[in-house]
Amino acid sequence: MPTLPWTVPNPPPRNTEVHVFASRFETRTLWGALRFLVRTPGVWRQVSRAPGAYGATLKAQPLRRTFWTLSAWESPQALKEFARSGVHAPASGGLAAQMRDSRFVGWSVAGEELPLDWAEAFRRLS
Repeated sequence: MPTLPWTVPNPPPRNTEVHVFASRFETRTLWGALRFLVRTPGVWRQVSRAPGAYGATLKAQPLRRTFWTLSAWESPQALKEFARSGVHAPASGGLAAQMRDSRFVGWSVAGEELPLDWAEAFRRLS
């Protein structure tokens, strides 16, 4: 799967600070990577309609069993509400046993800095 392009469910208001969230997941097996991929379209549809979501992208290297997400949100609370609802909640819970390693990082940027750059996310996740 190639990198999914930056998708903008809701443009941020002018002069707004946004909450950025990046994640890196590595599955234990190729089977785990396949399970991750199968759940991706549903979660992607959810994020594309999520209240408070200002943008998101996903990078996948399934043969290396590694996936990254990068997203921008109105607030940490908007991100939490997304993560605990819809198809994301059971997808993440169902994949937990498949994970070898997971990393998460959050920071803030001005809304005018969107779309986000992968280089900064990789730097912060390493």
